[in-house]
Amino acid sequence: MTPARLHLYDTTLRDGQQTQGVDFSGDDKRKIALALDSLGLDYVEGGWPGANPTDSEFFANAPTLRKATFTAFGMTKRAGRSAANDEVLAEVVNAATPAICLVGKTHDFHVETALGITLEENLANIADSITHLVSLGREALFDAEHFFDGYKANPAYALRCLDAAHAAGARWVVLCDTNGGTLPGEIAEITAAVTARIPGDHVGIHTHNDTETAVAGALAAVEAGARQIQGTLNGLGERCGNANLVSLIPTLLLKEPWKSRYVTGISADKLPSLTGLSRMLDELLNRAPDRHAPYVGAAAFAHKAGLHASAIVKDPTTYEHVPPEAVGNERIVPMSNQAGRSNLLRQLREAGIEAQADDPRLAALLREVKEKEDQGFSYDSAAASFQLLAREALGLRKRFFEVERFRVTVERRRNAVGDLVTVSEAVVVVNVDGERFISASESLDPAGNDRGPVNALSKALRKDLGKYDSAIADMRLTDFKVRILSSGTEAVTRVLLESRDGAGRRWTTVGVSPNIVDASFQALIDAVDYKLHRDAA
Repeated sequence: MTPARLHLYDTTLRDGQQTQGVDFSGDDKRKIALALDSLGLDYVEGGWPGANPTDSEFFANAPTLRKATFTAFGMTKRAGRSAANDEVLAEVVNAATPAICLVGKTHDFHVETALGITLEENLANIADSITHLVSLGREALFDAEHFFDGYKANPAYALRCLDAAHAAGARWVVLCDTNGGTLPGEIAEITAAVTARIPGDHVGIHTHNDTETAVAGALAAVEAGARQIQGTLNGLGERCGNANLVSLIPTLLLKEPWKSRYVTGISADKLPSLTGLSRMLDELLNRAPDRHAPYVGAAAFAHKAGLHASAIVKDPTTYEHVPPEAVGNERIVPMSNQAGRSNLLRQLREAGIEAQADDPRLAALLREVKEKEDQGFSYDSAAASFQLLAREALGLRKRFFEVERFRVTVERRRNAVGDLVTVSEAVVVVNVDGERFISASESLDPAGNDRGPVNALSKALRKDLGKYDSAIADMRLTDFKVRILSSGTEAVTRVLLESRDGAGRRWTTVGVSPNIVDASFQALIDAVDYKLHRDAA
């Protein structure tokens, strides 16, 4: 039997942004969209044009996607005006995306209570809006809000809403469990009723996780005939989140009967990038990844019990449902030097550093990595710092420069016009081949705005490195994240810095200290040192 095609639709950039505590920047959204496109998603929904400044800026400077269909989100036209003259719908249309997904009511209670219009007016709004999009040459999707609750209350009307959208030319009608309270058995039963009248390759599913069954509900809908799945990375979303694509994707590709019955746009060779993608999102959000997340969590393939660890050494399939490397994760057997060395060798190979498995220096490096991670360092998120640490242990690290000392002062004062301002000044003393260089800089940008002590330190460090000045001239600090690792005023701080050069290459370094400035400077030194090593300065 020919496998059926499943279409994967990501709504991280809209639904995910509704998560409490999540606030994507335009650059964050571009980075995530490109990563989703590279993975092989069929649709990437960018947000709601006009709903907020970030989304408007994002669509105005949208990334170019190679595979995924870039999609804008909006709502059906309002009653009392035509689709062509609805200014809210016009903003969505003007984003010029190939596809547009419009949300509309399908629960009679919401139509009459929330919208305050008649059921027939709502049907007309749906049909006219979809017709308008199709007439403009756009792929139209209808997001059937509160569909499952609406079906249970008034099945005939909920189905008429879907019929109106489908008859008007909607490529997909998406069944939304907006409140997240419908269980998988109900989802399967109701989806089957829909696919009995609308072809399944025009039906999608959008589940929320309020009963911890969003993934199961999405799979149940597929079994009942739906052929599009909507979800988010790491299950982000309002309240308890959405269906987690990071769990759904490997299930569809690796587990039976899904592996044999269905095919997605994601190829097997892309699956190992899933763990990195999941953790990249958490780093962008400056939050700790869920260690116990299925497939991609740091503990997803950790074997602590003695009985388990003993069996794993003989055959990993004894306690692992899939190979960890299939999703880009790794096996962890605590207190097992052999397991630790295997992981270390893999990381070294990925960094282009050659080492033999029997090299006695690896044991010392492994101990140092574990000690530093106990102190708060995170090398999963800072590959550049890990490479420098490995080079040091293996005798491959060059000494381009040494920092003798640094000093930062922060002063709050009134400027010449009487405004209260805060200014940081930094002094850095470095030694390059026996020659001392003393550099100073302040935190003000050309417009006179204060950019903080770390900015002053960065400028001072890179101001004069003698013969290496040209090698770092194109280097820029592009991201700065601070995480507090313990509580109280004595808290230890981890700083992650992302740097970029003129060729667009990016690298991340880490520093840890009770002093946030010191932690930042550790990461700054590593950032410069890594670039000099990589470019063979």
